Amino acid sequence: MDFILIAVIVLGAIGLIAAVVLFAASKKFAVYEDPRIAQVGEVLPGANCGGCGFPGCSGMADALVKGADAGSLDGLFCPVGGAETMGKVADLLGMAIANSEPMVAVVRCNGTCEHRPRIAEYAGLRTCAAMHACGAGETACGFGCLGCGDCEAACQFDAIHVNPETGIPEVDEDKCTSCGACVKACPRNIIELRKKGPKGRRVFVSCVNKDKGAVSMKACKVSCIGCGKCEKECPFGAITVEGNCSYIDFNKCRLCRKCVTVCPTKAIHDVNFPTPAPAPKPKEPVAPKPAAPKADAPKQEAPKQEAPKPAQPSRGALLDTESSISIK
Repeated sequence: MDFILIAVIVLGAIGLIAAVVLFAASKKFAVYEDPRIAQVGEVLPGANCGGCGFPGCSGMADALVKGADAGSLDGLFCPVGGAETMGKVADLLGMAIANSEPMVAVVRCNGTCEHRPRIAEYAGLRTCAAMHACGAGETACGFGCLGCGDCEAACQFDAIHVNPETGIPEVDEDKCTSCGACVKACPRNIIELRKKGPKGRRVFVSCVNKDKGAVSMKACKVSCIGCGKCEKECPFGAITVEGNCSYIDFNKCRLCRKCVTVCPTKAIHDVNFPTPAPAPKPKEPVAPKPAAPKADAPKQEAPKQEAPKPAQPSRGALLDTESSISIK
Protein backbone atom coordinates (compact mmCIF):
# COMPACT_ATOMS: atom_id res chain seq x y z
CA MET A 1 0.00 0.00 0.00
CA ASP A 2 2.88 2.36 0.73
CA PHE A 3 4.20 1.97 -2.82
CA ILE A 4 0.80 2.78 -4.29
CA LEU A 5 0.40 5.82 -2.05
CA ILE A 6 3.88 7.07 -2.91
CA ALA A 7 3.18 6.64 -6.67
CA VAL A 8 -0.09 8.61 -6.42
CA ILE A 9 1.62 11.39 -4.50
CA VAL A 10 4.49 11.59 -7.01
CA LEU A 11 2.16 11.62 -10.02
CA GLY A 12 -0.01 14.27 -8.37
CA ALA A 13 3.01 16.43 -7.67
CA ILE A 14 4.24 16.07 -11.25
CA GLY A 15 0.80 17.00 -12.57
CA LEU A 16 0.57 20.00 -10.29
CA ILE A 17 4.02 21.25 -11.31
CA ALA A 18 3.22 20.74 -15.01
CA ALA A 19 -0.06 22.63 -14.63
CA VAL A 20 1.71 25.56 -12.99
CA VAL A 21 4.34 25.61 -15.75
CA LEU A 22 1.73 25.48 -18.53
CA PHE A 23 -0.32 28.22 -16.88
CA ALA A 24 2.72 30.45 -16.59
CA ALA A 25 3.71 29.74 -20.21
CA SER A 26 0.21 30.54 -21.47
CA LYS A 27 0.31 33.85 -19.70
CA LYS A 28 3.84 34.58 -20.81
CA PHE A 29 3.41 33.69 -24.48
CA ALA A 30 -0.25 34.50 -24.88
CA VAL A 31 -1.28 35.77 -28.32
CA TYR A 32 -4.14 38.20 -28.25
CA GLU A 33 -6.60 37.92 -31.13
CA ASP A 34 -8.90 40.78 -31.80
CA PRO A 35 -12.51 39.56 -31.74
CA ARG A 36 -13.21 41.76 -34.76
CA ILE A 37 -11.13 39.40 -36.91
CA ALA A 38 -13.67 36.63 -36.42
CA GLN A 39 -16.52 39.04 -37.09
CA VAL A 40 -14.94 40.24 -40.34
CA GLY A 41 -14.19 36.65 -41.33
CA GLU A 42 -17.89 35.85 -41.07
CA VAL A 43 -18.72 38.70 -43.43
CA LEU A 44 -16.17 37.65 -46.05
CA PRO A 45 -17.35 35.04 -48.60
CA GLY A 46 -14.98 32.32 -47.38
CA ALA A 47 -13.77 31.38 -50.88
CA ASN A 48 -10.09 31.37 -49.79
CA CYS A 49 -9.12 32.07 -53.41
CA GLY A 50 -6.18 34.33 -52.64
CA GLY A 51 -7.38 36.98 -55.06
CA CYS A 52 -7.03 39.63 -52.38
CA GLY A 53 -3.32 38.88 -52.08
CA PHE A 54 -3.56 37.18 -48.65
CA PRO A 55 -3.52 33.49 -47.74
CA GLY A 56 -7.25 32.95 -47.43
CA CYS A 57 -10.07 34.96 -45.94
CA SER A 58 -8.63 34.78 -42.43
CA GLY A 59 -5.50 36.58 -43.59
CA MET A 60 -7.66 39.17 -45.33
CA ALA A 61 -9.74 39.68 -42.18
CA ASP A 62 -6.61 40.23 -40.11
CA ALA A 63 -5.30 42.75 -42.68
CA LEU A 64 -8.63 44.60 -42.68
CA VAL A 65 -8.65 44.93 -38.91
CA LYS A 66 -5.06 46.15 -38.87
CA GLY A 67 -5.88 48.60 -41.64
CA ALA A 68 -8.82 49.92 -39.64
CA ASP A 69 -6.54 50.44 -36.64
CA ALA A 70 -4.12 52.32 -38.91
CA GLY A 71 -6.97 54.51 -40.18
CA SER A 72 -7.21 53.38 -43.82
CA LEU A 73 -8.48 50.43 -45.87
CA ASP A 74 -6.87 51.57 -49.13
CA GLY A 75 -5.53 48.74 -51.24
CA LEU A 76 -7.63 46.12 -49.46
CA PHE A 77 -10.41 44.70 -51.58
CA CYS A 78 -12.18 41.34 -51.79
CA PRO A 79 -12.70 40.54 -55.50
CA VAL A 80 -15.20 37.78 -54.79
CA GLY A 81 -17.48 39.69 -52.45
CA GLY A 82 -17.10 42.94 -54.35
CA ALA A 83 -18.26 46.35 -53.24
CA GLU A 84 -21.22 44.97 -51.29
CA THR A 85 -19.05 42.82 -49.03
CA MET A 86 -16.50 45.58 -48.56
CA GLY A 87 -19.30 47.94 -47.59
CA LYS A 88 -20.41 45.56 -44.84
CA VAL A 89 -16.83 45.24 -43.60
CA ALA A 90 -16.42 49.01 -43.55
CA ASP A 91 -19.63 49.42 -41.56
CA LEU A 92 -18.48 46.77 -39.11
CA LEU A 93 -15.12 48.46 -38.59
CA GLY A 94 -16.49 51.98 -38.69
CA MET A 95 -14.43 52.93 -41.73
CA ALA A 96 -15.05 54.35 -45.18
CA ILE A 97 -13.75 52.72 -48.35
CA ALA A 98 -13.08 54.21 -51.74
CA ASN A 99 -15.13 52.93 -54.63
CA SER A 100 -12.90 50.71 -56.75
CA GLU A 101 -13.68 49.87 -60.34
CA PRO A 102 -14.48 46.21 -61.03
CA MET A 103 -11.84 44.15 -62.80
CA VAL A 104 -12.11 41.21 -65.17
CA ALA A 105 -9.68 38.65 -66.56
CA VAL A 106 -8.64 39.19 -70.20
CA VAL A 107 -6.96 36.60 -72.44
CA ARG A 108 -4.39 38.44 -74.55
CA CYS A 109 -4.07 35.90 -77.35
CA ASN A 110 -6.09 35.49 -80.53
CA GLY A 111 -4.00 32.72 -82.05
CA THR A 112 -6.87 30.41 -82.97
CA CYS A 113 -6.42 27.28 -85.05
CA GLU A 114 -7.33 29.34 -88.12
CA HIS A 115 -4.77 32.08 -87.48
CA ARG A 116 -2.00 29.98 -85.92
CA PRO A 117 -1.68 26.51 -87.54
CA ARG A 118 -0.20 23.58 -85.64
CA ILE A 119 3.22 22.43 -86.79
CA ALA A 120 3.90 19.73 -84.17
CA GLU A 121 2.08 17.27 -81.92
CA TYR A 122 2.70 17.16 -78.17
CA ALA A 123 2.42 13.74 -76.53
CA GLY A 124 3.46 14.49 -72.95
CA LEU A 125 1.61 15.58 -69.83
CA ARG A 126 -1.34 17.65 -71.02
CA THR A 127 -0.82 20.79 -68.95
CA CYS A 128 0.29 24.24 -69.98
CA ALA A 129 3.12 24.21 -67.45
CA ALA A 130 4.53 20.92 -68.77
CA MET A 131 4.17 21.91 -72.43
CA HIS A 132 5.77 25.30 -71.81
CA ALA A 133 8.71 23.63 -70.08
CA CYS A 134 9.25 21.44 -73.14
CA GLY A 135 9.47 24.32 -75.62
CA ALA A 136 7.25 26.37 -77.92
CA GLY A 137 4.37 23.90 -77.90
CA GLU A 138 2.45 22.74 -80.94
CA THR A 139 2.73 26.01 -82.91
CA ALA A 140 5.54 28.22 -84.10
CA CYS A 141 4.59 30.94 -81.62
CA GLY A 142 6.56 30.68 -78.41
CA PHE A 143 4.43 33.33 -76.66
CA GLY A 144 0.81 32.35 -77.43
CA CYS A 145 -1.74 30.29 -75.54
CA LEU A 146 -1.03 26.58 -75.21
CA GLY A 147 -4.69 25.65 -74.79
CA CYS A 148 -4.29 22.90 -72.18
CA GLY A 149 -6.64 24.55 -69.70
CA ASP A 150 -4.51 25.24 -66.62
CA CYS A 151 -6.47 28.47 -66.19
CA GLU A 152 -9.75 26.58 -66.42
CA ALA A 153 -8.64 24.13 -63.74
CA ALA A 154 -7.48 26.95 -61.44
CA CYS A 155 -10.75 28.92 -61.60
CA GLN A 156 -13.06 28.14 -58.67
CA PHE A 157 -15.99 30.05 -60.12
CA ASP A 158 -16.42 28.29 -63.49
CA ALA A 159 -15.71 31.60 -65.24
CA ILE A 160 -13.17 30.52 -67.86
CA HIS A 161 -13.30 27.67 -70.38
CA VAL A 162 -11.17 26.65 -73.36
CA ASN A 163 -13.14 26.81 -76.58
CA PRO A 164 -12.61 23.43 -78.33
CA GLU A 165 -12.98 24.99 -81.78
CA THR A 166 -10.48 27.83 -81.35
CA GLY A 167 -8.28 26.38 -78.61
CA ILE A 168 -8.34 29.74 -76.77
CA PRO A 169 -9.81 30.31 -73.28
CA GLU A 170 -12.92 32.48 -73.05
CA VAL A 171 -13.91 34.41 -69.92
CA ASP A 172 -17.50 34.72 -68.68
CA GLU A 173 -17.69 38.29 -67.42
CA ASP A 174 -20.74 37.62 -65.26
CA LYS A 175 -18.97 34.84 -63.33
CA CYS A 176 -15.46 36.29 -63.18
CA THR A 177 -14.57 37.68 -59.76
CA SER A 178 -11.09 38.90 -60.76
CA CYS A 179 -9.51 36.67 -58.13
CA GLY A 180 -6.40 36.28 -60.29
CA ALA A 181 -6.14 32.50 -60.03
CA CYS A 182 -6.08 32.10 -63.82
CA VAL A 183 -3.42 34.80 -64.06
CA LYS A 184 -1.14 32.88 -61.72
CA ALA A 185 -1.84 29.57 -63.47
CA CYS A 186 -0.83 30.76 -66.96
CA PRO A 187 2.88 30.00 -67.51
CA ARG A 188 3.15 32.50 -70.39
CA ASN A 189 1.49 35.45 -68.61
CA ILE A 190 -1.15 35.80 -71.31
CA ILE A 191 -4.04 36.44 -68.92
CA GLU A 192 -4.19 39.74 -67.04
CA LEU A 193 -6.71 41.62 -64.93
CA ARG A 194 -8.03 44.78 -66.55
CA LYS A 195 -10.73 47.26 -65.67
CA LYS A 196 -14.10 46.01 -66.76
CA GLY A 197 -14.89 49.45 -68.16
CA PRO A 198 -18.18 51.33 -68.51
CA LYS A 199 -20.88 48.95 -69.75
CA GLY A 200 -18.21 46.27 -69.94
CA ARG A 201 -16.43 48.05 -72.81
CA ARG A 202 -12.66 47.81 -73.07
CA VAL A 203 -9.88 47.89 -75.66
CA PHE A 204 -6.74 45.77 -75.44
CA VAL A 205 -3.97 44.27 -77.57
CA SER A 206 -4.73 40.58 -77.98
CA CYS A 207 -1.13 39.52 -78.46
CA VAL A 208 2.05 39.18 -76.37
CA ASN A 209 4.46 38.09 -79.11
CA LYS A 210 7.85 39.75 -78.68
CA ASP A 211 9.34 38.58 -81.99
CA LYS A 212 9.95 40.95 -84.87
CA GLY A 213 7.13 41.59 -87.30
CA ALA A 214 8.16 39.20 -90.06
CA VAL A 215 8.82 36.34 -87.64
CA SER A 216 5.61 36.86 -85.66
CA MET A 217 3.50 37.05 -88.82
CA LYS A 218 4.84 33.69 -89.97
CA ALA A 219 3.72 32.15 -86.69
CA CYS A 220 0.35 33.90 -86.43
CA LYS A 221 -1.59 35.98 -88.95
CA VAL A 222 -3.09 38.30 -86.32
CA SER A 223 -0.03 38.95 -84.17
CA CYS A 224 1.20 42.40 -83.22
CA ILE A 225 4.13 43.46 -85.42
CA GLY A 226 5.15 46.47 -83.32
CA CYS A 227 4.69 48.92 -86.21
CA GLY A 228 3.73 51.73 -83.83
CA LYS A 229 0.75 53.03 -85.82
CA CYS A 230 -1.52 52.65 -82.81
CA GLU A 231 0.94 54.53 -80.60
CA LYS A 232 1.04 57.45 -83.03
CA GLU A 233 -2.73 57.50 -83.44
CA CYS A 234 -3.63 57.47 -79.72
CA PRO A 235 -4.31 61.05 -78.56
CA PHE A 236 -4.11 60.14 -74.85
CA GLY A 237 -0.67 58.50 -74.69
CA ALA A 238 -2.19 55.21 -73.54
CA ILE A 239 -0.25 52.96 -75.93
CA THR A 240 3.41 52.04 -75.74
CA VAL A 241 5.45 49.66 -77.90
CA GLU A 242 8.00 47.63 -75.99
CA GLY A 243 9.74 44.52 -77.21
CA ASN A 244 8.05 44.62 -80.64
CA CYS A 245 4.59 44.46 -79.01
CA SER A 246 2.03 47.14 -78.17
CA TYR A 247 0.36 47.53 -74.80
CA ILE A 248 -2.64 49.68 -73.85
CA ASP A 249 -2.71 51.22 -70.37
CA PHE A 250 -6.33 50.86 -69.24
CA ASN A 251 -5.92 53.72 -66.78
CA LYS A 252 -5.20 56.15 -69.65
CA CYS A 253 -7.37 54.65 -72.38
CA ARG A 254 -10.53 56.66 -73.20
CA LEU A 255 -12.05 54.01 -75.48
CA CYS A 256 -11.91 56.17 -78.60
CA ARG A 257 -11.00 53.07 -80.67
CA LYS A 258 -8.82 54.97 -83.11
CA CYS A 259 -6.10 52.38 -82.56
CA VAL A 260 -8.48 49.61 -83.60
CA THR A 261 -9.03 51.13 -87.03
CA VAL A 262 -5.34 51.69 -87.82
CA CYS A 263 -4.01 48.29 -86.69
CA PRO A 264 -2.93 46.47 -89.89
CA THR A 265 -3.16 42.97 -88.39
CA LYS A 266 -6.35 43.46 -86.33
CA ALA A 267 -4.45 42.58 -83.15
CA ILE A 268 -6.29 45.23 -81.12
CA HIS A 269 -9.72 44.13 -79.94
CA ASP A 270 -12.68 46.16 -78.73
CA VAL A 271 -15.20 44.35 -76.54
CA ASN A 272 -18.91 45.02 -75.94
CA PHE A 273 -19.10 48.01 -78.24
CA PRO A 274 -22.27 48.38 -80.32
CA THR A 275 -22.00 47.20 -83.90
CA PRO A 276 -22.02 50.23 -86.20
CA ALA A 277 -25.04 50.41 -88.48
CA PRO A 278 -24.29 49.92 -92.20
CA ALA A 279 -24.00 53.11 -94.20
CA PRO A 280 -27.18 53.88 -96.16
CA LYS A 281 -26.97 53.40 -99.90
CA PRO A 282 -27.09 56.61 -101.94
CA LYS A 283 -30.49 57.14 -103.51
CA GLU A 284 -30.68 57.23 -107.30
CA PRO A 285 -31.88 60.56 -108.72
CA VAL A 286 -35.50 60.40 -109.84
CA ALA A 287 -36.33 61.96 -113.22
CA PRO A 288 -38.98 64.72 -112.93
CA LYS A 289 -42.38 63.78 -114.30
CA PRO A 290 -43.79 65.93 -117.14
CA ALA A 291 -46.42 68.39 -115.96
CA ALA A 292 -49.97 67.47 -116.94
CA PRO A 293 -51.75 70.03 -119.19
CA LYS A 294 -54.24 72.27 -117.43
CA ALA A 295 -57.91 71.62 -118.23
CA ASP A 296 -58.91 75.32 -118.40
CA ALA A 297 -56.22 76.29 -120.87
CA PRO A 298 -57.57 76.59 -124.46
CA LYS A 299 -56.23 74.06 -126.87
CA GLN A 300 -54.05 75.50 -129.53
CA GLU A 301 -54.91 74.21 -132.99
CA ALA A 302 -52.08 73.38 -135.25
CA PRO A 303 -51.78 75.79 -138.20
CA LYS A 304 -53.28 74.41 -141.39
CA GLN A 305 -50.89 73.84 -144.19
CA GLU A 306 -52.11 75.08 -147.62
CA ALA A 307 -51.81 72.74 -150.52
CA PRO A 308 -49.01 73.75 -152.87
CA LYS A 309 -50.21 75.44 -156.04
CA PRO A 310 -49.21 73.85 -159.35
CA ALA A 311 -46.25 75.53 -160.87
CA GLN A 312 -47.13 77.64 -163.93
CA PRO A 313 -44.80 77.35 -166.90
CA SER A 314 -42.70 80.35 -167.54
CA ARG A 315 -43.14 82.56 -170.56
CA GLY A 316 -40.04 81.23 -172.21
CA ALA A 317 -41.31 77.71 -171.91
CA LEU A 318 -44.57 78.71 -173.59
CA LEU A 319 -42.67 80.33 -176.46
CA ASP A 320 -40.61 77.22 -176.89
CA THR A 321 -43.78 75.15 -177.05
CA GLU A 322 -45.40 77.42 -179.60
CA SER A 323 -42.34 77.49 -181.73
CA SER A 324 -42.13 73.76 -181.71
CA ILE A 325 -45.72 73.54 -182.84
CA SER A 326 -45.22 75.99 -185.60
CA ILE A 327 -42.26 74.10 -186.99
CA LYS A 328 -44.34 70.96 -187.38
